[in-house]
Amino acid sequence: MDRIDRKLLNLLQRDASRTNAALADEVGLSASSCLRRIRRLRQSGVIDRIAAILNPAKTGRTLKAVVTVELRLHGEPNTRQFLDLAAREEAVAQAYAVTGEVDAVLVLRLRDMEEYDALCNRLFQERMNVARYWTMMVIRTGKDDTMIPL
Repeated sequence: MDRIDRKLLNLLQRDASRTNAALADEVGLSASSCLRRIRRLRQSGVIDRIAAILNPAKTGRTLKAVVTVELRLHGEPNTRQFLDLAAREEAVAQAYAVTGEVDAVLVLRLRDMEEYDALCNRLFQERMNVARYWTMMVIRTGKDDTMIPL
């Protein structure tokens, strides 16, 4: 990956809706060269996917919560089973296995407390492998960025 690839990736991370011609102009390439580079970055897996980032207030998912989870049974199969279960939940935006005092961290995007309560019943109270969980409701966001610095 060279300097032009990094510049293209930074531009795409900021606004992936730019046209190929606009991207090519910004990095000083022909449109065909720019398109070849972007295709190569996709094929190599550097670009994982392109997605629209929605405004939570406009979509009705205004509550954000971070949940830490301690499992009763540890080890890869148990952690994987919990993460797979969490990943099937619509309100779970991110699910991680982590090191430290807890086993998993979930980031939730919720419509309301009723949705949160129902999710807790499905993921935590009905599942025998969850020993404890702690929820932190986000009251203010200092930074919420999807960019990976290059």
